[in-house]
Amino acid sequence: FREMMEMRNVMDRLFSDFVSDVWPQSRTTAWLPLDIKENEDEFVVLASIPGVNPDDLDITLTNNVLTIQGEIPAVGEDETYYLRERHYGKFYRSIQLPATVKADAIEAEYVNGVLTLHLPKAEEAKPKHIPILTNGHKTIEGKAA
Repeated sequence: FREMMEMRNVMDRLFSDFVSDVWPQSRTTAWLPLDIKENEDEFVVLASIPGVNPDDLDITLTNNVLTIQGEIPAVGEDETYYLRERHYGKFYRSIQLPATVKADAIEAEYVNGVLTLHLPKAEEAKPKHIPILTNGHKTIEGKAA
């Protein structure tokens, strides 16, 4: 059984080398899945990045594009694995935000392997209440004034 697993590891490496020759970035850059929530005041970005040192993360905002990059260190490279699914190596993710945010008010927190970013919306991106006139009377919050 061990020989079969070693054979599989060799095949995986060969396939990985082939893919990296065709698509070089796939070898050095891992995908970073994100959850992005939105409310009236902010976007909240959640990224699971276990095993990374927060000091090794680089988070930037340029022209309303949020970029998160870093590297998860490889562990146990010299060991023989039965199963290895955890990702390691460099990762990079950029996403265009749907509204303008206040770059100088962004907060980042890393707790238990989860990076959480709070990106407050700029005033021009927040919803505005538009009063409606009905029969010449101003309507406020759905009630006639």
